[in-house]
Amino acid sequence: MEETTFPRDYQRILAAVREASGPVEDRQVGDGLGIDVSVRAELEPLRGKPVRLVDRGWLRKLTDGRFTIRL
Repeated sequence: MEETTFPRDYQRILAAVREASGPVEDRQVGDGLGIDVSVRAELEPLRGKPVRLVDRGWLRKLTDGRFTIRL
């Protein structure tokens, strides 16, 4: 599946993880997307999306819960 066929939110998450200098947490992805991570209600909808990208093989989740681009 091509990345361009993913919904825009998923494309933005992949770009934020790709642009990071290393593994990132949900909060860092939210910061990269311009989400106010200090407000739990703003961050909660984002939490499951990186996991879905892990399930599809686009991201890798490390044992400490951070995400990286799958190599």
